[in-house]
Amino acid sequence: MTARSEVSLRELAAAGALPDHQMMDAPTLAWIAGNPPQPAADTPDLAADEILLLVPDPAWFTSRDQAEGLHGISHAARTCVLAFLLARAHGLDEPHTAALCTAASVHDCRRHDDRTDPQHGRRAAAWFTEHAESVLTSLGQGVPAALRAEAAAAIAVHNLPYPASGPDQHTTYQRAPHLTDLLKAADCLDRYRLPLDRWWPNLSHLRVTVPGWLPPFAHGLVVHSERARLRGTGHRDAITHALNTLTR
Repeated sequence: MTARSEVSLRELAAAGALPDHQMMDAPTLAWIAGNPPQPAADTPDLAADEILLLVPDPAWFTSRDQAEGLHGISHAARTCVLAFLLARAHGLDEPHTAALCTAASVHDCRRHDDRTDPQHGRRAAAWFTEHAESVLTSLGQGVPAALRAEAAAAIAVHNLPYPASGPDQHTTYQRAPHLTDLLKAADCLDRYRLPLDRWWPNLSHLRVTVPGWLPPFAHGLVVHSERARLRGTGHRDAITHALNTLTR
């Protein structure tokens, strides 16, 4: 695995010198924690054990560096949590919620690095289509064949900005527009892990409404889970700790 740099991700980002594989560090996380979004007054009463948490297998990623980095296991699992909360807010039924959360848990698994990598969505979609049965068994999710195809479509275009969509991308998007919009929103909300605030969530880029309490929740989810990770806690336990901290 790539060793942690003595220079923080925030310093490297400010200098335009981020490495291909990026891992959270204490100074960067301290800066993130010190810059929370405005708290919301309408936070619902959430129970941690009612929130779906799907944690991907490290073997699904292209390398161990990717599994442990900024687009790795913890990011995927937090995106699943945020996707579940968005699904609840938008009234998705159980099968569509399972499809959305499954897509969230594998959406970045075929990344080659932590840079833009514009083809990673298409690679992940193809990989999921090929391995859907084993993935769903591992995650304990039942997703019908038609919804598996919709989940793959959402994965394929999750990283592509709406205005840039060409004919092929538009066709793929139209196979599952609502799942895609919700996956993009969940992925966006976990951008609080990134080392510069200009890369943080910009809700004006989304096509779905995000409840006002979710950005502060997403920020807290990053802070509490990444603190636990830096203490040596495993991915699942770190996010469970964060959920227990943020909910009743």
